[in-house]
Amino acid sequence: MTLDIALSQAATTVPECVAAGYVDVASGMLLSMKTVDSHPRQVIDLLAAATGDLFNGESVSIIERMFTKARGLQEGQYHYFQEIIVNSENLIHIFLRGKSNPDYVAVFVCRKTANLGMALIRARLAMPALEAAF
Repeated sequence: MTLDIALSQAATTVPECVAAGYVDVASGMLLSMKTVDSHPRQVIDLLAAATGDLFNGESVSIIERMFTKARGLQEGQYHYFQEIIVNSENLIHIFLRGKSNPDYVAVFVCRKTANLGMALIRARLAMPALEAAF
């Protein structure tokens, strides 16, 4: 199964999902996207860059290095931020870091009326298929 197909299938299972994407946070590149609306290219490019900042931004990297050092772990072996949920005016944004490759993050954007718990569960359940497709 291709990443585009896996992402389309995942988007249909997440409640009230209006957009889904798969981002390489190391490069800030959007690998695939499924949306119910068309969006300007600038918005799409910013989504990938913003996702990279959320997971690999300077402050996040500093925090992860501090926790790694405090726990006596080797730097770069583990990421503490696995999931991020952002509630905006009308939408819920769910960001999930991949388990097999932590440089890849799935993004699901749902209407604010979606049940957050159900959206999160469905997004988590979609991750293995997305990772296998890539």
